[in-house]
Amino acid sequence: MAKDTTRTPLDDLDRRILAALQEDNRLSFAELAERVASSAASCMRRVRRLREEGVILADIALVDPQAVGRSLTAVVNVELENERIDLIDAFKREMRSAPEVTQCYMVTGDADFVIVVVVEDVTAFETFTKQRLYANPNIRKFRSMIMLDRVKFEPRVRLSL
Repeated sequence: MAKDTTRTPLDDLDRRILAALQEDNRLSFAELAERVASSAASCMRRVRRLREEGVILADIALVDPQAVGRSLTAVVNVELENERIDLIDAFKREMRSAPEVTQCYMVTGDADFVIVVVVEDVTAFETFTKQRLYANPNIRKFRSMIMLDRVKFEPRVRLSL
């Protein structure tokens, strides 16, 4: 969460810094400065500000699910029975607390939510659906799509440079 509710407008250098960090956030400030044609001190100040203002949400490692025994990814469309705000909020809390759910989006269209579930195998997915979906009386229906091949996975924000 952002510590500061106001954000400084992003300039060209901020965007170059963000683009470089999205490629590799392990760069030293000296390496970052070289890539973006600035000084290390300026980069350090700007990165600190971008973190404080919540532009940079987190510094994380992306892990290959198969390398850690999570070989099944499913995209699930969920339709709620009742769209009362308290029930929507309860579903959001449930999905945030579910370790199997790696992404959850409230959407427009035929579904109310789209979730991405990453688990060990079909048995683990079946357990997830029984515990988190079938057991929820406010879920009208859900449709699962099992991922066969990850064609593109790029968790970056495209920046205009």
